[in-house]
Amino acid sequence: MDRVLIDSDVILDFFFNREPFVEYSTAILSMCESKKIDGFLTPLIYSNMYYLLRQTAKHEKVVKKLKQLFQITEILQMDRIVVENALNSGFKDFEDSLQNFSAVNSGKIDLILTRNLKDYKNSELGVFTPETYIKSINASR
Repeated sequence: MDRVLIDSDVILDFFFNREPFVEYSTAILSMCESKKIDGFLTPLIYSNMYYLLRQTAKHEKVVKKLKQLFQITEILQMDRIVVENALNSGFKDFEDSLQNFSAVNSGKIDLILTRNLKDYKNSELGVFTPETYIKSINASR
């Protein structure tokens, strides 16, 4: 079973029903729910999701949505080493660098799912869009 870090953009595609990406983000979260993959997020992703969802809904509704997400995913740690690695990396986007090093340092993650491939080009992990990941799984069956 693959252990994947799901980047913020994938979660946002789901919550905001963003076409044409929602189909694949929904499939990824369904795979987490049915235990076909182990999905991981970071505390930073939860913080970002809260902030962005709060722009369109009340606190209680946002917390309810995040609790649902919490039920089907695991959370990676972020610590001083993650931040230091992110600061010293060649990543152009600091947030994505934090996500990457949280995944790398955990030793638990096989790949990162994001639509932002260019921001993860320096990652030592495999990086896929949800669409290419799902298509590669279906092709191998």
